[in-house]
Amino acid sequence: MSSWTRWHGPAMARLWGFCLLVVGFWRAALACPTSCKCTVSRIWCTNPSPGIVAFPRLDIDDSDPENITEIYIANQKRLEIINEDDVEDYMGLRNLTIVDSGLKFVAHRAFLRNTDLQHINFTRNKLTNLPRKHFRHLDLSELIVAGNPFTCSCEIMWIKTLQETKANPETQDLYCLNENSKNIPLMSLQIPHCGMPSASLAAPNLTVEEGKSVTLSCSVAGDPFPNLYWDVGNLVSKHMNETSHTKSILRITNISSDDSGKQISCVAENLVGEDQESVNLTVHFAPTITFLESPTSDHHWCIPFTVKGNPKPALQWFYNGAILNESKYICTKIHVTNHTEYHGCLQLDNPTHMNNGDYKLVAKNEYGKDEKQISAHFMGWPGASINYPDVIYEDDYGTAANDIGDTTNRSSEIPTTGIADKAGREHLSVYAVVVIASVVGFCLLVMLFLLKLARHSKFGMKGGARSLNPDPGTW
Repeated sequence: MSSWTRWHGPAMARLWGFCLLVVGFWRAALACPTSCKCTVSRIWCTNPSPGIVAFPRLDIDDSDPENITEIYIANQKRLEIINEDDVEDYMGLRNLTIVDSGLKFVAHRAFLRNTDLQHINFTRNKLTNLPRKHFRHLDLSELIVAGNPFTCSCEIMWIKTLQETKANPETQDLYCLNENSKNIPLMSLQIPHCGMPSASLAAPNLTVEEGKSVTLSCSVAGDPFPNLYWDVGNLVSKHMNETSHTKSILRITNISSDDSGKQISCVAENLVGEDQESVNLTVHFAPTITFLESPTSDHHWCIPFTVKGNPKPALQWFYNGAILNESKYICTKIHVTNHTEYHGCLQLDNPTHMNNGDYKLVAKNEYGKDEKQISAHFMGWPGASINYPDVIYEDDYGTAANDIGDTTNRSSEIPTTGIADKAGREHLSVYAVVVIASVVGFCLLVMLFLLKLARHSKFGMKGGARSLNPDPGTW
């Protein structure tokens, strides 16, 4: 029985983990192409005999190609092409290496779905051209292409530009073959009419009120002449553009407050590279209280709220219809700011029954205002049956009434059933303690009286006994 208990603990979990790992390796081995080795996260093909003639793909239907993060291929002279659908299943791919092989062509959309791809090594292959558009959507930290017979043309100038703009360029001996089949160092290559494009964005006023419209104008230039497009991200507002040869107009109508802070870019792109100019859209709008909830207790009591507005709204609290004068014991705290959204709470330090009541939040800026109200209960009244006079309290919480319409008659407030029951129970508890204390005190007094009476009785008996003995002097 003890051995079974031992195997039901961490040892059993480790055994199952080992079994799952073995099964994973076994499935990967079954799906692995000839001349390759595979694990659940890696494929490497280095055996030249018989070698591979196509990009390696896992064969069985229940394999998990999205878990592959690295593919290493070497010495595969018959591998010449990467087609558009060869790599699409490896969506988790981060490192791709194809070296000392026969790679000649990479399809335009080959890496369209491999957005995690960061390291590419195509050293010593047969590439004569490698257009920039294959990689423009990737955030590559490394691209190694040394040892390829590139043709000197404008289409490979982007590789030179990439090397020049890197903060820590890799040491690569990059060459291309000119029309005389002469090796030219890529870093010294000069090709006429082959330069970076430029974009110029005109945005006279990108601060606009919600519901209004705005117009942006962009001009581009370059040789080869660049393509022009707008990058508006996930803009919510309705927008459209009109593009001529060198200029484009973007119109945004019925602007939504949700678009405040979003970036709008005009992009010019050609074979050599791209240039863009960007502006941020600022939308002004009236405040909205999107969240207000009953108080919660943590280190302090907190009435949580969320307010949206631009410019930043001014916040004012009201307690039972009167302005709440904030102090060190009760104050507004903003905990998180998200551009035009503010998350915070009205913080109360040790509130009592005197702070029960209605709390209203008013948010206001130059474009309008919003208000919401909640009822807060912090502590029960000490006596449910007692009617409190119409008194204005001015304590450390700063909840004094002022001239802004405090019309609440506290003497007419009737506590809820739950509050009354709780107060009644507290009241009975106090009386019970008093009664018990009185009984105990009475019992102590009785005991003291009896002890004193017993002492006097004892002294009387001693005196009587002494009178029975004759005086020795009379004998």
